[in-house]
Order: sequence, then structure tokens, then C-alpha cells
Amino acid sequence: MSAESGQEKTEKATAKRRDDFRKKGQVAQSREVNTAVIMIGAVILWFFYAPHFYKELETLLTSIWGRSSELEVTVGSVPGLMRTVLGKMGLLLMPLLALTMILGMAASVLQIGWLFTTKPMEPDLTKLNPITGMKKFVSKRMLVELVKSLTKVGVVGFVAYRTVAGEFENALYLLDMDLHETLNFVARVTFLVLLKTCGVLIVLAIFDYAFTRYEMEEKMKMTKQETKDEHKQTEGDPHLKAKIRGVQMEMARKRMMAEVPTADVVVTNPTHLSVALRYERGRMDAPRVVAKGADRVALRIREIARENDVPLVENVPVARALFQVELGQDIPEDMFKAVAEILAYVYSLKGQQS
Repeated sequence: MSAESGQEKTEKATAKRRDDFRKKGQVAQSREVNTAVIMIGAVILWFFYAPHFYKELETLLTSIWGRSSELEVTVGSVPGLMRTVLGKMGLLLMPLLALTMILGMAASVLQIGWLFTTKPMEPDLTKLNPITGMKKFVSKRMLVELVKSLTKVGVVGFVAYRTVAGEFENALYLLDMDLHETLNFVARVTFLVLLKTCGVLIVLAIFDYAFTRYEMEEKMKMTKQETKDEHKQTEGDPHLKAKIRGVQMEMARKRMMAEVPTADVVVTNPTHLSVALRYERGRMDAPRVVAKGADRVALRIREIARENDVPLVENVPVARALFQVELGQDIPEDMFKAVAEILAYVYSLKGQQS
């Protein structure tokens, strides 16, 4: 229900509504998809990178253990050793960290496209309201997040446990293995755990993405009143638009009436239609419709024509045909003969009058 209007949100979100939500950073983005993509990419990289990683790790551990009898454990030597170990481990893990950042950005772009907004970081005093804050803790979203997190931890933990438990008997032989064999065993088990975890995360990501999209669609829904208000904002108030159109039509009508005194003839229906024609020999290719109208407008055109001594010619078929010609356009070629006869008649009348 809408808190403001009491109306139920039954209307699908409009393009403007979606754009407004997007500008605020409110988009359907699933964190589980990001996690799954990062994990899959890490496992693929690990498959190819693991031999090099464990080879370098073996070299580092062998070097430390080989020099363990020579090292003096002092306040000054231990920090130096730690810096050396952490520095080399950082270099070894750098490809994984870089891949994680790249895949995290790629997963977000794939879900929501390119989006940069500072709106979520803007201060909002309503967030300081303790009542509003408590509502978030007991909301449907928080319940879903809790269930989802517990499910993910439980399923991933169970899969990891079953995988490691299945290798328990082989782990008993680690005491008789050298460092190289121990690292190979750890690498194999780790890869199995990661591989099975990826499968779990893919399934969770599919369900979470579908739910996130559904939840966002529900959140963006609008009431009928909100849809009407938005339409008024984007398209304009229909009453105001009608007034504007009325003013524009009135102005166009006045401009048209101002052209009637310049016409050579007004062809009538005789009472329902009036079409004013003007022809300037040498400047126009054909007679042009400068004014036309029906009923009251036709009557006004005839009145102006009489006031300005513009001849009126009654010709029903020609008047009907000319009425179909757009205002300001030349008459079509198939009407040249009929209109020429009318103009010849008008010019003969003017000749007689002069």
C-alpha cells in the first residue's frame, strides 16, 4: 500500500520511474552474483596459477626452514623476517587480488551496466530515526538476507566438510610425506573445495538474482495516481495543452483570415465550404490555397471577401476538391483546368468592371 495515498501499487514502473531509481543508485544488483563470478574466476586462475604459486611457496618455506638454525630470534630480526615473508606472499597473491577487483567490477557492469552516482552517499537525516532503523531490522529484506546468509554458510560449510572428510584417510600419510608432496595434497584438496563451492554459489546466485529483480520490480511499482501525476509532468497537463492548442489554432486562424483580402477568388459550396485562392503570374507555378474553412469559418471567409471586393464563385465539386488541399499548398495538376476557368471568369469580371 502507498503510505501517501493509500492506493495499492498495481502499475508497472514507467521508463522515467526506472531512470529515477537508477539515478539514486537503486538497482537490481545481486551480491551473490558478484561472489559467484569472483569465485569462478579465482578457481580458473588458480587451476593454472597453482603450480607456480606452490613452487614459489615451497622455495620460500624451504629457504626459511633451511636457515632456521642460523636465525637469531631477537626483537630486531623477527619483524624483518615477517616483512620479508609478507612481502613475498603479497607478490604471490597479487594476481588473485587483481583478478578479484576486475571480476567484481565486471559482474556489476553485467548486471546494471555503467553507473556512477554519489546519491547513496549523500547524508539523509531520516536514517537517524531510530524507529525507521528498527523497522529495517525486522523487514522482509533483512529476513531474506539472514536466511540467505545462513543457507550459504551452511551449504558451503557442509560441502567443504564433506570434501575434507573424504580426504581424511589420505591426510594421515602427510607425516610420511616431504614438503613437495604435502603442498600438492593441500593444493588438490583446496581446488576440490573451491570447485564444489563454485557450484553451490552458482545455484545461490541464480536464485538471488531472480529474487533481487523481483523485489526491485515490486519496489518500483506505482499507484494509478502516481502514474497520472508522472504523465502530467512529462507530457503536460491535458487541460493546459488543450488551451495552448486553442490559442495556437486561433492565431493560425487570424493569420489565415489576413490572407483572404489578398486572394483572387473564393470558391464556395455554397454555404458549408469556402476556399480562397491566389495566383501571381510569373511568381507562382500554380494557384495557391491561402485560406479555407467550413461552416462558421467559411461564413467568415465570405464576409471578409465581400468586405474586400474578392469575387465569390459557387462551384460545389471544385470547392470540395480544393478543400482537400493543404493550406499554403499549390493546387494539384488535375485541377488546373477547372480553376483556370474560374480565374478566367473572375478576370473577365474585373475587366468589365474596369
